[in-house]
Amino acid sequence: MADNQPVEDAAQRVLKLEEELESAGNAATAGQELQLAHEALHKWVETVVGVVSSPGVGRVTLIHANGNQSKIASPELPYLLSRPATFEKEPEA
Repeated sequence: MADNQPVEDAAQRVLKLEEELESAGNAATAGQELQLAHEALHKWVETVVGVVSSPGVGRVTLIHANGNQSKIASPELPYLLSRPATFEKEPEA
């Protein structure tokens, strides 16, 4: 198994920040807890019916089938969801 220490350290930093805000949290970084989190996230993502990617502000907005919105702040995700720039004309229909 790969060294999980960087993940553990990142999770502990997040938990400490949440404690400072007087907001409890929990971390799943391995084992059954992480597997359950993956399963829940996959089910949640399957409810997405629209995506707004905003690389300039580092945010992705997910629009769910029930009309709710979820916003994800990330320096990487908006770029992963964006199409590369192209300067070629697209063929007219």
